[in-house]
Amino acid sequence: MARWGVVATGGIAARFTQDVAELDNAQVVAVASRNEASAKEFADRFGVARAYGDRAAMFADPEVDVVYVATPHSAHREAAGAALAAGKPVLCEKPFTLNVREAQELVDLARERGLFLMEAMWTYCNPVVRRLVELVRDGAIGEVRSVRADFGVAGPFAPEHRMRNPALGGGALLDLGVYPVSFAQLILGEPARVQADARLSPEGVDVNTGMLLGWESGAVATLTCGLDGVSGTRATVTGTRGRIDLPEGFFDPDSFVLHRASADGPEVVRADSALHGLQHEAAEVAACLAAGRTESALVPLAGTLAVLRTLDAVRERIGVRYPQDAPR
Repeated sequence: MARWGVVATGGIAARFTQDVAELDNAQVVAVASRNEASAKEFADRFGVARAYGDRAAMFADPEVDVVYVATPHSAHREAAGAALAAGKPVLCEKPFTLNVREAQELVDLARERGLFLMEAMWTYCNPVVRRLVELVRDGAIGEVRSVRADFGVAGPFAPEHRMRNPALGGGALLDLGVYPVSFAQLILGEPARVQADARLSPEGVDVNTGMLLGWESGAVATLTCGLDGVSGTRATVTGTRGRIDLPEGFFDPDSFVLHRASADGPEVVRADSALHGLQHEAAEVAACLAAGRTESALVPLAGTLAVLRTLDAVRERIGVRYPQDAPR
């Protein structure tokens, strides 16, 4: 039984707690917030045994086996680092940190302490996506030539909203673009070339961003993210002998359509799983902890660092900087 302590009380923390409650081998036993009243309200709402107004107190709780960091991403480095320093394994929401420097600090700390650490990239744990990766690697669509993916929401967001605040890692790229970039790199690995363009807000964060990634194989990825229009949130992987189309909500699909040049027609592929949503990543963490692993094969730390290198490169191209970035 994995006994979870949850840091923060927002929407993703609530969803994680609800999903974990349905698992047989996991339970949220504690929640921590900087606001004790918020922690208590969350604990009462979801039947969590203990509420802390001090994260350090929860990290010291011997009944907490593993910590889920669900803060805004500008606080990931501090919260995950404190949990690791206290000896707790960590599942940290995406984007893992604001930049690759912060991510490397967490990875180094986890390895120094011999502790489990994983980015909560639930897409990688989804069984449909895992099946897609298997088919691509087995050559079902030949050599991959292109990946397309998008993620846009309508907004508008007020100037004081976190999505427009550079100090909070605002903008479309880290909040939404992390999904298309992570998907492309799941298929093709880290790109050799990164090009990007964007429209920035008055605060200096990206509102609408396009990315063109290139690999030495000749493959390319065209990716978009935005805060000013609802996109289809679909993805396509095209190869020399077919393609795979993921439906709306490509980051958490329940099926995809496989088109093989050698087949008479398209094939709808599904995965048989009793789990859903964030349960897949929680189950992966529980399995790793039970096996004594300090890293997930599904969401490897090297992959997380590689995605952040790409996000850093995109921000450099489009001129978005956060106060937490190292000075030039």
